[in-house]
Amino acid sequence: MFNDSSRRHFLKWTAATGGAGCILSRAGIGGLPTVAYGQAVLPPQAVRLRPEIEPLVQLIENTPRNQLLEAVGGKVGQGTSYQSVLAALMLAGVRNVQPRPSVGFKFHAVLVVNAAHLASLASPSEHRWLPIFWALDHFKTSQARDVQENNWTMSGPNEKDVPTASKCRVAFTEAMDGWDESAADAAVTGIARHLPAHEVYEMFFRYGARDYRSIGHKAIFVANSWRTLQCIGWRHAEPIVRSLAYALLNHEGSNPSKGDAEADRPWRENVALAARFRDNWLDGRVDAKATTEMLAVLRQGGYREASEQVLKQINSGIAPQALWDAFFLCAAELLVRQPAIVAMHAMTSTNALRFAFRTTASDDTRRMILLQAASFLTLFHKSMRARGKVSDFRIDQLQPLEAKAADALTLEAVFSDVSNNKHRAAQRVLAYLQAKNSPTDLLNEARLLMFFKGSGSHDYKFGSAVLEDYYQISPVWRDRYLAAAVFNLRGSKDTQNPLVERTQQALGG
Repeated sequence: MFNDSSRRHFLKWTAATGGAGCILSRAGIGGLPTVAYGQAVLPPQAVRLRPEIEPLVQLIENTPRNQLLEAVGGKVGQGTSYQSVLAALMLAGVRNVQPRPSVGFKFHAVLVVNAAHLASLASPSEHRWLPIFWALDHFKTSQARDVQENNWTMSGPNEKDVPTASKCRVAFTEAMDGWDESAADAAVTGIARHLPAHEVYEMFFRYGARDYRSIGHKAIFVANSWRTLQCIGWRHAEPIVRSLAYALLNHEGSNPSKGDAEADRPWRENVALAARFRDNWLDGRVDAKATTEMLAVLRQGGYREASEQVLKQINSGIAPQALWDAFFLCAAELLVRQPAIVAMHAMTSTNALRFAFRTTASDDTRRMILLQAASFLTLFHKSMRARGKVSDFRIDQLQPLEAKAADALTLEAVFSDVSNNKHRAAQRVLAYLQAKNSPTDLLNEARLLMFFKGSGSHDYKFGSAVLEDYYQISPVWRDRYLAAAVFNLRGSKDTQNPLVERTQQALGG
């Protein structure tokens, strides 16, 4: 797919190690433009960041888009680490981009940071800067859009309202339950300063799954911000969790705590169902029949029927894994049935909810996430029907392509079809995997094409989620899931992203 020189072209300038889930890179390149701390002036009320990261954040904020990759490349050449660039990118996003009117759109500059990081971790060392430099360029697009809309900048917290250590947890819960933005901002500042990271995010995992608004972006922001903080360090958490709380309180119209919007009903009704789970409910059998039964309900029923089916199967001895298999299959099936933005978010939000399910230490939160994941999929389906035609494709009926030639099951054939014929590509992927070809080779090629051909935030968000989720699905189903995912992956005939060459040049390649 790519010649050897394209695969090697970053080796001259990148040295990377995995470490504790984070890459640290240094390259000996100098002579590129930098921006001194004193060149940029923040608005008087803007939130101040830690002094060791503020200059790099201001460089990202204030360097013109057509010079930013070169400026950051110069900093990398002078020894700035991958971890510092990732932290500065995330902090520039939360300080400059408002997660309103929806936790999406321009806010993808923040949502995509972890996806780019995951792609970087999973890539060959010579390509690890590509996703990060793409995300730097994407931030400038979002920043410009924010300026056009209202030029929002995160201000510093109201210090006199920040609760003490003994009161911050209760204050945060009361503010979030009451959808009180100003009280929540003060309280989240308190919990960021006084509580351990895992205790803070235990609360966020619940609120991220609370309502369907923003088609899953709330859950995505919770998972992605937590994962990014694992690399950049909790010392940078305060502005990030302030942005997160603000995003989770996004709504339209009157206060949701005083209303009965459809987006809120699943959570309220699922509270009672969660209390009825059997003891030891995490144990059980992984049953393909149970998965297909759950999938059938998700196709035809509403959120109540979906949640009730979850409870029924859990209490009949089915393991949660069988249900997650159904959730992932349903999301992938929706993508084929209507290859557009809503179905794509069904897949990425299911990825985020599954991450929260596996990460939370709260049994009650885990129950609620399982029920909410089922409920959300029915709401995604409803949203799709409101947008237009939804096909009757069934993922469990997908047939592999009949391989009539020796080259029919090569990666070249697969990814050529991804560009030219999505349905045939799905059949070819299924045949390729059922023929015992390496899924790792296919996943790696898909990731490289995401780097070289991807142009939007959804290429990274979707690609990183799908390539991660393949191994979270039971073996009997995972090949069908990946086959369906080609409807939003990049193919070998797609146009190459010009940022690849710019990044190479910025880093002296």
